[in-house]
Amino acid sequence: MAYEFISVEREGPVTVFTLNRPEVMNAVHSPMHFEMDKAFNAFNADPEQWVGIITGAGERAFSAGNDLKNQATGGSMAMPPSGFAGLAQRFDLNKPLIAAVNGVAMGGGFEIALACDIIVASDNAVFALPEPRVGLAALAGGLHRLPRAIGTKRAMGMILTGRRVSAAEGRDLGFVNEVSTPADLMATARRWAGQIAELSPMSIRASKEAVYRGLDEPSLEGAIAGQNRYPAISALFRSEDFVEGPMAFAQKRTPNWKGK
Repeated sequence: MAYEFISVEREGPVTVFTLNRPEVMNAVHSPMHFEMDKAFNAFNADPEQWVGIITGAGERAFSAGNDLKNQATGGSMAMPPSGFAGLAQRFDLNKPLIAAVNGVAMGGGFEIALACDIIVASDNAVFALPEPRVGLAALAGGLHRLPRAIGTKRAMGMILTGRRVSAAEGRDLGFVNEVSTPADLMATARRWAGQIAELSPMSIRASKEAVYRGLDEPSLEGAIAGQNRYPAISALFRSEDFVEGPMAFAQKRTPNWKGK
């Protein structure tokens, strides 16, 4: 599928999504929202694609967030049901996503990264939720995902000041998994993706679903008791991978995962 504002490349079982408006620091406008929605729909439906990486074109920015100039000049603010960048309100995607953050990740750009499962960042990356500086609020998930990721007090320290946080501080706060040089960023993201792709895709999807759904349960007891009802876990128990894993272990060979 051809896209104007993003690019999508398949590398074996890994899909790389690139936000491709470097002239505006990869700010997101309505057409990009819908292109990302289509790209994630295709990724979710493709049984051969197991892991996704999201990054930004150019050297300056992952994404500066919502395209405020486009909004101020009367541009459409429509977006798909999956929300900002086709991702913020997409809650049925059990395939893991890695954000490879190069440079600025502001507002909606930071919210895209927070909607991913793993964040790797170049050492020049900068994160913030500065929406209150322009009379807005981080309503594309940032106000909810950041406290869940780093705790309420740390999150409020960022949210109520709009302050900028470096990649190193992001790692210390707990929302960045690894910091690399800009030159090594994509190699670092691909290393994480490769480590994930070595494992059973069915197990990874079941694990992701269990973690996020379990966090919404009121108690640990409820999370454990309810996990067998989750679709990805039921699918795991019925899968070829569920048979292949123990068989490969017993035969002392590398598993041949099918992802089904």
